[in-house]
Amino acid sequence: MFDPVLLRSFVAVVDCGNFTRAAERLHLTQSTVSQQIRRLEDVAGCQLLDRDQRRVVATTEGERLLAYARRILALHEEAADVLINQQSDGVLRLGVPEDFASERLLPLLSAFVGAYPRVRLEVTSGLGPELQRQYRSGEFDVLLVKQMGDSDDCLASWPEPLCWVDSRSMPCLDREPLPLVAFPVGGLYRNEMLQHLEVGGWRWRIGYSSASLAGVCAAVAAGLGISLLPVRVVQAGHQILGEDSGLPVVQGVRLALYARSGLGAAGQCLQSELFDLCANSPC
Repeated sequence: MFDPVLLRSFVAVVDCGNFTRAAERLHLTQSTVSQQIRRLEDVAGCQLLDRDQRRVVATTEGERLLAYARRILALHEEAADVLINQQSDGVLRLGVPEDFASERLLPLLSAFVGAYPRVRLEVTSGLGPELQRQYRSGEFDVLLVKQMGDSDDCLASWPEPLCWVDSRSMPCLDREPLPLVAFPVGGLYRNEMLQHLEVGGWRWRIGYSSASLAGVCAAVAAGLGISLLPVRVVQAGHQILGEDSGLPVVQGVRLALYARSGLGAAGQCLQSELFDLCANSPC
């Protein structure tokens, strides 16, 4: 019913408070803008602007239409962006571990997006078991994931050394029961941590749980509990608990790379870049 061209002129006049400035903004003549406003008022069946004021303002009916006009124009621009400006060479879906999708990975992804601007890259981070499930169900094209040991269909894998981490300023190791900082149920590190403590006969309790690596690291540093984490994420506020702590040694965790067959040039490039990143990164 309402022509977006007419609505755009209406919004411009209200925002500028003046037909002349609105015409300049729209790169139209003042008479054209005036004609468009009259046409819009004819369609609406009411007066939309009060022209008797020093500054042109919307009438009561005009104020009602103004909110709708802004929404209509925003949707119009969004549709144009999706259908015209974002035409792409396809979608590439990548799954990565939550604790890996940070400073190690982001520069690589930024460079990839710059090199393949017509490929829509969709990145999902999360916990290992859920990422594996999503990949197996076809939701990812390329996957980096933490897992126990190797699997037959992964392209490559690398060791991911883990260590027990305590607070440097407020250590928790001697507390009874032992407080733990953990990822949510289903997380690989959580499963390994609890399993090894149970086998070792430790009494423990979950003192803090977070799905965020930053949250887990901060909670450990604050003295809310110890945790099992990759060696590479240990921070200044942490201390690594060695074998003399009596805690069990955890081994076998690996970072694995998966990719579907038949990937295009962009997918193969991303796969190669991820391989090089993992192969050349220090453990």
